[in-house]
Amino acid sequence: MPESNSSATSTATGTATTTPREVIEELLRRTAAGPSEEMAELFAEDAVFEQPYRLPGAPEQPPGRAAFREHLRQGATVQRFEAVTDVRVYEAADGESVVAEHRLHGRVPATGREFALDLLLIARVRGGLITRLRSYANPLAVAEAFGLPLAPGADQG
Repeated sequence: MPESNSSATSTATGTATTTPREVIEELLRRTAAGPSEEMAELFAEDAVFEQPYRLPGAPEQPPGRAAFREHLRQGATVQRFEAVTDVRVYEAADGESVVAEHRLHGRVPATGREFALDLLLIARVRGGLITRLRSYANPLAVAEAFGLPLAPGADQG
């Protein structure tokens, strides 16, 4: 897989994106100022968004752009993203699949805590739209950012 190393810290440029790499790089630019509903514009109507390592009790994401848009809308009420750094994008030989590593910086207004989460995205892009995206993040780091107990019955001190 060819690799590129870049930083996506600005908002959307509004340019047309066609290759899978360009689509994912645009998603990361939009993520840096999110979460925002405009991120959903890069997804196909029937796209699948998965987070295999969710917090206990967190529901699976229903498929579709509209459901992802709602996920983003709700996410914007509890967290703010401020930057995406340490971006590495790898393209697969099939011409549709992309893997992206990045660090997401943000804060949780309710707790005042800042976070920096390392994420791995595995995406399939067809016709300039994301059809499937798997987002891997450490659920313990997410729980810590939100001030949630790290284990059942754990004291938050």
